[in-house]
Amino acid sequence: MSTAAEIIDQIMNQPAGLSLLVVHAHPDDETLETGPLIAGLTDSGARVDLLTCTRGERGEVVPGVLPAGITQDQLVVQRERELEAACDLLGVRKQYFLGEAPFRAPAQQGRHYLDSGMVWVTPTQAGPAPDASPISLTKSPKKEEIEDLITGLRQREWSAVVSYDDAGSYGHPDHLRTHQVVSAAAKNVGIPCIQIVSDPTADVPGAAWFAPDDVRSRDVVVEALRAYRTQLQVLGTTADGTESADEKNDLHIRHVGGQRQEIPTRVGLIAS
Repeated sequence: MSTAAEIIDQIMNQPAGLSLLVVHAHPDDETLETGPLIAGLTDSGARVDLLTCTRGERGEVVPGVLPAGITQDQLVVQRERELEAACDLLGVRKQYFLGEAPFRAPAQQGRHYLDSGMVWVTPTQAGPAPDASPISLTKSPKKEEIEDLITGLRQREWSAVVSYDDAGSYGHPDHLRTHQVVSAAAKNVGIPCIQIVSDPTADVPGAAWFAPDDVRSRDVVVEALRAYRTQLQVLGTTADGTESADEKNDLHIRHVGGQRQEIPTRVGLIAS
């Protein structure tokens, strides 16, 4: 079996024929964190499957997009539809949820792991919401989650598994738990594990930066982001500085909380 470093070299130079499993915590993470990677690889002949650990139940909703009084079950259906649309655009072959076959340990009933939510415990450290459910990703037994992932990894043949580094992107507790689960399961199965550099602007020693330079890949990422209409907005900036969904200049992401994020254009990869 190839090493993680060798798989990264193939990703960068000759990805056709590779089969990768990308693992994320919530719907939209696959596009925000790895959109350029997935779009670029699938366009080059690689197979990319996606495992999502929760359905993003605790995510905030863009005002006015959904009817008032929507239930959590209805929100979950919407999140799943948005995830499916984004995966179709990015070229994902198959999307799975942790806790459902094939990613469920034998003789166990299906498990619907819930979004843990997030609060800032300190200015630099996040934790799960105080009212996180006992069956949320961070409150469920880590051993059970690892066994679920091991079960799925043993039923398919992927070249490598790709997920967060130990910083978990911006430190969301579900990202950190996903990193821990993926690292442990990959080690148990013996599959190469590739980690995503949390800061796409950082100069990380040993990191390989996958950055498609074609317009098509960027357009695909933008459209996949737009699929998440309940979670974010893709906006441009007019000449007078006004944000508009119809403007194509200075495209960027505006999150529900008001944070601006640039459209992702590159993904850093390091061998675990």
